[in-house]
Amino acid sequence: MPDTGQHGQHPEEQATAVPTATPGAGDPAVPAAGATAAAPDGGGAAPAAAPAVDRMQRFTAANMIRSLLPLLVICLVLVGWSALKYNGGDPVREVDPTSAERAVAEVAGYPVLVPRGLPEEWRPTSVRTDAGAASAGDPVTLQIGWYTPAEEYAGYVISDDADADALTAVLDDATDDGTEQVGGQTWDRRIAANGETALTRTEGDATLLVTGSASDEELTTLAGSLQPY
Repeated sequence: MPDTGQHGQHPEEQATAVPTATPGAGDPAVPAAGATAAAPDGGGAAPAAAPAVDRMQRFTAANMIRSLLPLLVICLVLVGWSALKYNGGDPVREVDPTSAERAVAEVAGYPVLVPRGLPEEWRPTSVRTDAGAASAGDPVTLQIGWYTPAEEYAGYVISDDADADALTAVLDDATDDGTEQVGGQTWDRRIAANGETALTRTEGDATLLVTGSASDEELTTLAGSLQPY
């Protein structure tokens, strides 16, 4: 009988075994055939982001503000420069009262007196009249304000309307404070409710009023400058 090997083992069981190498501590692990490589855990290095994603992550709100800040500064400088150029560095904006004076003179039923010959330091800053809506003989009011050399306000009102706001706002609650001679005319001196001096007198049917935060000296200068239009 043919030899069947040791202890009756079949021939195929006698094949020589191939030794398997055991990886050492420093050797990289080799995945088994057909196995899928495990994804890196939380402690491993994250995959590098695409350049477009990286740029988008860096474009935060803070970066946007920092990017726009130089442009904002330039805009503010241009606005400030334009404002200074327009005003010439002077906050006082002057007006020309001559057209309002002419409109009042054309329809007023009383002799219109207007300031003339005031020094250049007297700068007209406001003018108001209702002459544009009035017909000849209708009550009409003229109101002009100045920025004085002492950097105060002085105002002049002439009106034949006893209820004109420009008159009643000052005179209704004013208290008498004697009289004052200005340019040969007698003016009633009053103290308005806000503590400001008011000089007033009549000319025909019209009431004249000089008042404001200006000193008494500047108010009398204004009152003394009145001339027929």
